[in-house]
Amino acid sequence: MAQELIVDASGINAWYGSSHVLHNVALQIARGQTVGLLGRNGMGKSTLIRTLLGHVPQRSGRIALFGQDAAQALPHQVARMGIAYVPEGRGVFPNLTVRENLVMAARSPSPGQSSASHWSLARVLETFPRLQERLGHWGAQLSGGEQQMLSIGRALMTQPQLIVLDEATEGLAPLIVAEIWRVVAQIRASGIATLIVDRDYRKVLAHADHAVVLQKGQVVMQGDAKIIALDAQLAGFLGV
Repeated sequence: MAQELIVDASGINAWYGSSHVLHNVALQIARGQTVGLLGRNGMGKSTLIRTLLGHVPQRSGRIALFGQDAAQALPHQVARMGIAYVPEGRGVFPNLTVRENLVMAARSPSPGQSSASHWSLARVLETFPRLQERLGHWGAQLSGGEQQMLSIGRALMTQPQLIVLDEATEGLAPLIVAEIWRVVAQIRASGIATLIVDRDYRKVLAHADHAVVLQKGQVVMQGDAKIIALDAQLAGFLGV
């Protein structure tokens, strides 16, 4: 029996002004699946994410989310469907405390949601002990690593069925990077689907079930992450 798809997109084209960035891209993400999105800088990874989530207005193609047409959906509508976004740059509210950043995003679990995929405030703080220590601090007072933890924790508080991580470890110290990947593994184990973009392609492939490689806005490789990791062509597409 085929897995139910959270994301089923095909023929995706996107533009920024007169720049045609994505060219007939297809992407599928099934429930509980972790997908790694790879490619050098400027190849269209973030644009694809932003297009699927409704942030890029100049777009065309078929986008179905949870089986519903979402080709013209707005970002808040996509979020309400159960997709959480941890953007590059973190997007923490600087004038809210850590507690307020987390609680303002909280939702109740959906009917039938498994207890393993339910992320309460207590569970987030247990996962990120440093946030427990900083509960009363403003978002602006946190280090970059703490802000990233807060951004991921806030996304989990929305009880997502899919979480999108765009460059979740960029610019962070090695100990914090290791912490983020530990949490990515926890998210995967909890049954939440994940779409990951990160410069450390080896880590992405190690945590992913499926991988998609973009070059100049087009899909040039896709398949089982373990097989992609061994493909000799991969280095050429990633410039490594």
